[in-house]
Amino acid sequence: MIALDSVSKYYSTRQGRRRILGDVTTQIGAGERIGILGRNGSGKSTFLRLLSGAERPTSGSVRRSMSVSWPLAFGGAFQSSLTGIDNLRFICRIYGVPFEEKLDFVESFTELGTYLREPVKRYSSGMRARLSFALSLAIDFECYLIDEIIAVGDSTFHKKCEYELFERRGACAFVLVSHDPHVVARYCKRAAVLRDGRFSEFANVDDAYEFYRG
Repeated sequence: MIALDSVSKYYSTRQGRRRILGDVTTQIGAGERIGILGRNGSGKSTFLRLLSGAERPTSGSVRRSMSVSWPLAFGGAFQSSLTGIDNLRFICRIYGVPFEEKLDFVESFTELGTYLREPVKRYSSGMRARLSFALSLAIDFECYLIDEIIAVGDSTFHKKCEYELFERRGACAFVLVSHDPHVVARYCKRAAVLRDGRFSEFANVDDAYEFYRG
């Protein structure tokens, strides 16, 4: 379970202190699929970073009793001077999993070929996203955090992402953030809306969509 208790997040800006999230209390249980709807700038990515532990709340607490991924397609943790394979080796060492068991999967999933042996700083944004997806899926988590970019590359690669995430890992929990209600309705059982720092939860996606559209 992931439990948020009165979580607030503020950032300092030139215009003063800005509230991104205000007093959010919620729980995400094992195997649950929750969608977070919100327009650009509403705090969706910040919410995922708080869930993952990449950022700390300004106030309140986030407790985790299950393993949680970093946001999929987030490449901020890459060491850009290292190759894709060296980044995989580093992550395997951190999580204590055998590198050799994961290499074949990453090579097949990314379809990057010889670029996996090139420094990540030479990758295009799409190549970095492919690598980030593969590294995220190479580690077995109990909860996956999915940012809006769940389709990287062509339709064939998109289908591969969907299969790996929503079929092979169908028993895992997911938190999917998007501005597109159709994406949330397709993959999630319940939903919430982020607006003006407020986190409004709904028992079903249709009710969340009505509130989001209003």
